Amino acid sequence: MPLLQIKNLCVSFDTSVGAFMAVKGIDMSIEPREVLAIVGESGSGKSVSMLAVMGLLPKTATVTADRMAFNGVDLLGLTGEQRRKIIGRDIAMIFQEPMASLNPCFTVGFQIEEVLRVHMGMDRAQRRARAIELMQQVGIAEPAERLGSYPHQMSGGQCQRVMIAIAIACNPKLLIADEPTTALDVTIQKQILDLLMRLQAEHGMGLIMITHNMGVVAETADRVIVQYKGRKMEEADVLSLFESPKSNYTKALLSALPDNATGDRLPTISDFALDPEGATA
Repeated sequence: MPLLQIKNLCVSFDTSVGAFMAVKGIDMSIEPREVLAIVGESGSGKSVSMLAVMGLLPKTATVTADRMAFNGVDLLGLTGEQRRKIIGRDIAMIFQEPMASLNPCFTVGFQIEEVLRVHMGMDRAQRRARAIELMQQVGIAEPAERLGSYPHQMSGGQCQRVMIAIAIACNPKLLIADEPTTALDVTIQKQILDLLMRLQAEHGMGLIMITHNMGVVAETADRVIVQYKGRKMEEADVLSLFESPKSNYTKALLSALPDNATGDRLPTISDFALDPEGATA
């Protein structure tokens, strides 16, 4: 049984000029211990799809699906209280901007411990011990001292590690990483990716990696979904995707990589024959 199974996911937002469809009939699934990459340009519905799974979209959003099941449990059929018991414990998410996602008014230690209090019911001593263990696990030096730091007192890479610590605090079955290396320098990007892959292997999590970086996809993913304008253009194992892409949009993405350049300039999406929905032409 898939860890997460989604069929015909649609997400629309109410606007002053009518409904805007951000996600249009997406199907996807992920197995335990699998790494699934979701790629596509900004605005293709990658993050919105996963925020719909997490139940974190605003009230202006309308989410429908023929099926959205986690471990066989219908997420859309749960009450808000029932869903909150799963989200953060069994399904966790690392957000794009750690400096914006962490609360500047509370120490990082408090923010890690809050997850443990709500979902694990630990007392203060247990929470502190687990928070220190998590900080060590994600590679933050002097973790006991760092628990008292506020987000603005830490670097971007350290804040990203704190976000990862919060996400893995309850040993989730599914971890969603939404562009986890955004705004980090190349060295720190490599460290964060290596950390995620190590944690995924150690805990046996399913991992969904949302990214623009095709190099990250090639290095980490088992399977890839390509999205464009809210639709799924292609789905394949990572080797097949790079060796023989089927969709013209996927071909455009791969041809725009510097390593694949054949002339003086890189191709752009407009160089490829895409119909209005981005399908193969």
